[in-house]
Amino acid sequence: MIQQLRFNIAQAFRTISANLLRSIITILIIILGITALVGILTATDVMKSGVSSNFSSMGANSFQITNEIIKTKRNKGGRGVQISSTEQKNIAYNDALAFRNRYSFPHTTVGLSIMGSMVATVTSERIKTNPNVRVMGVDQNYLFIAQTALEEGRNISKYEEDNGSYVCVLGAAIAKKIFKKPNKAINQIVSVGANKFRVIGVAAEKGGSMMMDADNMVLMPLQTARTVYGGASSYVISVWVRDINLKKIASEEAEGLLRMIRKLPLSVVNNFSIQENNSLVEKVVEIVGQIGIAAMAIAIVTLLGSIIGLMNIMLVSVVERTREIGISKALGARSSVIKQQFLIESIMISLMGGLLGIFFSLLIGLALASSFKVAFVIPWAWILLGVTICILVGVVSGIYPALKASKLDPIVALRIA
Repeated sequence: MIQQLRFNIAQAFRTISANLLRSIITILIIILGITALVGILTATDVMKSGVSSNFSSMGANSFQITNEIIKTKRNKGGRGVQISSTEQKNIAYNDALAFRNRYSFPHTTVGLSIMGSMVATVTSERIKTNPNVRVMGVDQNYLFIAQTALEEGRNISKYEEDNGSYVCVLGAAIAKKIFKKPNKAINQIVSVGANKFRVIGVAAEKGGSMMMDADNMVLMPLQTARTVYGGASSYVISVWVRDINLKKIASEEAEGLLRMIRKLPLSVVNNFSIQENNSLVEKVVEIVGQIGIAAMAIAIVTLLGSIIGLMNIMLVSVVERTREIGISKALGARSSVIKQQFLIESIMISLMGGLLGIFFSLLIGLALASSFKVAFVIPWAWILLGVTICILVGVVSGIYPALKASKLDPIVALRIA
């Protein structure tokens, strides 16, 4: 049996070599189909990973607990958002501090912040900004949770946070306007409103949006903001979760803890809200998935074309090798042996094209991973799917030509030849 299989494989190689151009064209068709199918599946996975990874820098891995009660309501024109001020209750410093000390969900980081002013001015010597600077009091975890890098200097320390030191981190736009170059801002004294602060850091440029300009802000220690602006404002609790898949559970845990801290009975609704930032991520991932499905449909059509092409080649091969089949059967070759030869040849052509197609699809995935700056993991499941499809393509394409060849009458075959 094994010897017969080896003979059939060797015979298939000889036949492929004898009809090299035709075999190459067929293999190219299969390469195109498998590259399209496996490449699209791999690329979709990489793009989804890349979207999640890149959007994590925009806060997709975090959620915030605020005093705003956000409700969704339906208007005649569609959906709308309503912020209720009657049900909300400011998150006091003691509540926020108790939450930070007691929240113990694995692999999370908790940060506290408070809004000091939305219309502050920053001055240094003769240069003064417009009265539109946003001032926030933050703890040492804020920059990490907000995914804000430092271009120059350092972060606010725990000592400075607890002792209310008069230090600050400037946004990139403010540092450039006042000092021209961010590195010149470090250790300089600036006035934020009526108070003077020593600059210890400059945040990297992040850009702005319609809602706020992240580069036009000043960050100061939490206790300092409480001293300067008072503690009447509501605190914002931010929680960063390492695994985005656990964020929902982490937010539910946070909700339960804050209800306990605020002693809310089971029958009473929350007087705070948890705002998640992953709606945009989910939407983009959904769009990527839909594009992948559409592209996969095109790839399947291409793959069907490769099946038809391979079957056509094998049928032509049966006609061309009629004399060879007649001689083999006249010498005693059984119909099963003839059938095996054509099936193995079809499967081998399909596998050659498939393996090369998988190779090219991996290159596509690697290129996309590099482009999205995410780690590329070899998609073994898609590779196994690709190999399985190649074998099925070979069998489907070769079964009818193999049956036709095996049923040829040796006398008729020799006479036709």
